[in-house]
Amino acid sequence: MGRQPEFAHRMSNKTIKLVDGAGNPVAGTEVTIRQTNHKFLFGCGIFDAIQVANKNVPADRLTFLEEKMDLFLDVFNSATLPFYWARFEPEQGKPQTQELQAAARWLKDRRVTVKGHPLVWHTLTAPWLLDLSNEEILKAQLARIERDVSDFQGLIDTWDVINEVVIMPIFDKYDNGITRISKELGRVGIIKEMFARTRQCNPGATLLLNDFNTSINYEILIDGCLSAGVPIDAIGIQSHQHQGYWGREKIEEVLERFSHFGLPIHFTENTLTSGHLMPPEIDDLNDYQIPEWPSTPEFEERQAREVDEMYTILFKHPRVEAITTWNFSDEGAWLGAPAGLVRKDNSPKPSYEVLKKRIKGDWSTNVTGRTDDNGIITFEGFLGDYDLICGEKQVGFKVEKDDEPARLTISSGYVVI
Repeated sequence: MGRQPEFAHRMSNKTIKLVDGAGNPVAGTEVTIRQTNHKFLFGCGIFDAIQVANKNVPADRLTFLEEKMDLFLDVFNSATLPFYWARFEPEQGKPQTQELQAAARWLKDRRVTVKGHPLVWHTLTAPWLLDLSNEEILKAQLARIERDVSDFQGLIDTWDVINEVVIMPIFDKYDNGITRISKELGRVGIIKEMFARTRQCNPGATLLLNDFNTSINYEILIDGCLSAGVPIDAIGIQSHQHQGYWGREKIEEVLERFSHFGLPIHFTENTLTSGHLMPPEIDDLNDYQIPEWPSTPEFEERQAREVDEMYTILFKHPRVEAITTWNFSDEGAWLGAPAGLVRKDNSPKPSYEVLKKRIKGDWSTNVTGRTDDNGIITFEGFLGDYDLICGEKQVGFKVEKDDEPARLTISSGYVVI
C-alpha cells in the first residue's frame, strides 16, 4: 500500500517479529496482514438494532431488518442508539432497559462501538416531569443519569450527555421539565451538573456536549464550560443539511473554529439528502412536513458526491474522531427525508457504495509480505485492529500511534501474542 501523506495522522508504522513456539524466528515466510476494524469511528444512527436484537417483530419483517443490519455491519463500526426519555421511560419507573441492553450487546458482539443519545434533552423528554417541582425534576434527571449510565456501563461507554443547550433555556415550542430547570440553573450550570453525575457513574466514559448550533454562541458556551471545569471529552456537532450541502468552505471554517478548544470533534448527526432540498426560508427544520419526499437518481448522484467530499475533508482533519450518518436508511428517516445511504427497500444508494469503497478500500490496510531472516516484517497501516495470517494460523493485534514493536508467537496449532 502506497503512503498517503494527507492521512499520516491516521496511520503508524508497525514492526512485527514472528517467532515459533521455541522462540526461533519464522524467516522467509509469507504473511497476510488484514485490517479488521478502524480506530476512527464511522457510524450511523441505527435504531433498527433494537428490533433485531429483541426479535420482537414478525418473521418477514425481522428478515428485512436483518438484511439492513448486514449492510450496515459491512461498512460501519459505530452506532448510535436512542435514549429519548419520552420513549425510553414513558411511564415513570418503567424504562426500556432490557430492550436497549439487548441491542447494545448485539452491536458490541459484532465489534461495533455504541453511543447513547441523549441523557438530557428538552425535546422528547419525559412528559411526567411536568407534574413535578423544579427541585424534583432535577432530582429525577440526575437519578435517570445514574441509573442508565450504570446499567449500560461496559455496553455503552460513550454518551451525548446533554443535547442542544444553546437553545434549551429559551425553547418556547412547548413547556417541558428540562427547559424549566435549565432556566433556573443556567446553561453552564445544568451542563456542569449533568457531566459531573455522568462522570461519577462511569469514570472512563467518553462524554460529549452536542449541538446543532455552530455559531459563536456554541463556542461561547463551550468556553464557559471549560472555564468552569466541565470534563468535556469531545465536541459534538450536528450537521443536518436538509437545505443543502454546507460545502468545503463552511466545513473547514467550522472545523477551524471548534478546533481551537484542543478537543476531539465528533460529527454526531450528519444528513445529506438524495431528494429535493428543503426551502431555505424554513427556520425550524421540524416545520417542513410533506406527504412524500422521494429519492431520485439525479439527486442520489449528488448525495454521493457530497458524502464523498465531506467524509474526506473530515477524515483528513486531525481533530475529527467520529462521523455519524444520522439515518442509515430512508425508512423511518427523520422528517421523512430521503437521507439514508440505503433506500426504503434496502437497496444501496451510490453514497453507500462510495463510503464502502473509502472505508473498506482506500482507508483500510491489507498487505501481503514476507518475513526477513530475523522473522521481521514492517508495514505502515491505518490505526485500528488487525489479523496476521500465516498459513492456517491467525493472530490479532493493534496498530496504534507511536507503537512498540510486537512479537507474535506461532505455536503448534495456534497463535498467541
